[in-house]
Amino acid sequence: MAKVEIVNSLAREIKKKFKGESHKITDLLESLEENPHKGKPLGNVAGIVIKELRYKNFRFYFIVDGHKLKVFSKEELTDLLMKFVRMSDKKSQQKTINEIRQILIKIGPHGFE
Repeated sequence: MAKVEIVNSLAREIKKKFKGESHKITDLLESLEENPHKGKPLGNVAGIVIKELRYKNFRFYFIVDGHKLKVFSKEELTDLLMKFVRMSDKKSQQKTINEIRQILIKIGPHGFE
């Protein structure tokens, strides 16, 4: 089973924006533990894959080690970490994706608090 981590700043943003519905969103994000291949791939930076998961008009972006995701089967993905890093609506989608790419290029996956 893969591990899902939600960055603290994103967790606060989800609670602030969605209030009572935040538990439903958290459950959706954590559903990746059971199905790690879920989500639409958006790009690749140095072996780190940026993927998106949708909920209504919002997009939740997470990063994952692309090599492990390709090579291992669903049962072997025990040490795979999926880190949710950002959220956006449809209007600011490309800006958010570019921001994630820049952080990965300059700092790497540890650049997300």
